[in-house]
Amino acid sequence: MTSLLQTLSCADGYDPDSLSVERARALILSLLQPVTGREQLFVRQALDRVLAADVISPIDVPAHDNSAMDGWALRFDDLNPAGETRLRNIGTAFAGRAFEGKVDAETTVRIMTGAVLPEGVDCVVVQEVTRTEGDTVIIPAGQRREQNIRRSGEDLSAGKPAVPAGKKLRPAEMGIIASLGVAEVSVRRRVRVALFSTGDELCSLGTPLAPGAVYDSNRYTLWGMLTRLGCEVIDMGVVKDNPAAIEAAFREAATSADAIITSGGVSVGEADFIKQLMTQLGEVAFWKIAMKPGRPMAFGRIEPDGQNHSGAWLFGLPGNPVAVMVTFYQFVRPAILKLAGVDPLPDFPTFPARCTEAIKKGKGRTEFQRGTLSCDNGAWCVRPTGAQGSGVLRSMSEADCFIVLPPEQGNVASDEIVQVQLMTGLI
Repeated sequence: MTSLLQTLSCADGYDPDSLSVERARALILSLLQPVTGREQLFVRQALDRVLAADVISPIDVPAHDNSAMDGWALRFDDLNPAGETRLRNIGTAFAGRAFEGKVDAETTVRIMTGAVLPEGVDCVVVQEVTRTEGDTVIIPAGQRREQNIRRSGEDLSAGKPAVPAGKKLRPAEMGIIASLGVAEVSVRRRVRVALFSTGDELCSLGTPLAPGAVYDSNRYTLWGMLTRLGCEVIDMGVVKDNPAAIEAAFREAATSADAIITSGGVSVGEADFIKQLMTQLGEVAFWKIAMKPGRPMAFGRIEPDGQNHSGAWLFGLPGNPVAVMVTFYQFVRPAILKLAGVDPLPDFPTFPARCTEAIKKGKGRTEFQRGTLSCDNGAWCVRPTGAQGSGVLRSMSEADCFIVLPPEQGNVASDEIVQVQLMTGLI
């Protein structure tokens, strides 16, 4: 059986010492398969969950030919194409209470939006363009056959998929399912993600800071990002730089989660035993990605020994707070969506905007500067959020987009056009 590392090494363009953002993302996604567990939920409980099976329409929607407007239901062939037409009103069709007769030649029926079309009708004229004289309705020229009519099944057809598997259920999909009279749906179970931070310098909240110590912010940003994705989060806290403690954390995480996320311990010179443990407990590739922030990253699989568990995918992220968030959005987020069964995976669209300030940048790496968007005379503008260091978490808090600068890009001049990626939908 081909190992994960053999698979990676055989991939085109694979260079662990210099991977592009796009290549690293593609390699990760190529190895993942969605979780297989399912749950049956009431529609109101299924918001933001991923459908495990197509929702098949049991009925036609609309269930009958009906009017799209308030107006007059009539036969198109009765209309004078060159001038006004006078028709006799013979009744009214209400939504939920159909007109029981037939529309014969030179007659019409007052009809409300959603009402079933009477027999013989193939045109509805909106009431605003007509006038009445007693029981006579006067229709102007210029009407069209089939106008303002919704035919049975034109929205959804009985026996065909109404909402496909892989769809993340938003309010619109919930409304579609409810319109079919379907009360329950089959959804994939939530992706389970275990996370912990490593480092002797990290303190948990509520603990006094010792000299040289810092509070652990990464678990909170990761918890927030994972929760927004609908994951079941297993927070394992801070694990000290102790081989036995880290090994125990990996083993526990691999038996309970689909994915493990760590922060810290993957840079050159950092706690070599952490890398050793990762590879000892599974197959892990250590990558240098041509990006800033967030160059070092580990990806692979942790397999618990001697237990009936399939193991967990590992994402070893850098330790700096901004690098954690940037690498999460560019790599972990699409991976989680793939595990969740979202199909098709959402793209990472960018669009042009005028940069209002100069930016220093060296060539060779994709940079994800943090920025804020504005609109100037109908054109998008973006400005960086000040200091862009990988430890300046405020730059993420103040931002609403990434300024994405490609590897071949050098310094950016003021008023130069750059590509931006909205954080809305990511964050």
